[in-house]
Amino acid sequence: MKKSILSCNNCHIYTLKENCPECGNKVFSSKPAKFSIEDKYLKYRLKAKENALRN
Repeated sequence: MKKSILSCNNCHIYTLKENCPECGNKVFSSKPAKFSIEDKYLKYRLKAKENALRN
């Protein structure tokens, strides 16, 4: 079975486990999202970014 490396957002450490060995929080994939010229979610990301700048 192939596993990819995961990272903890709190501790900023990398692991292959499902939970962080330091703090016990859930870890997430460290890979960036796949790039596509035909981005289906571009308008939603731009709208979210615009709302974040307003607040």
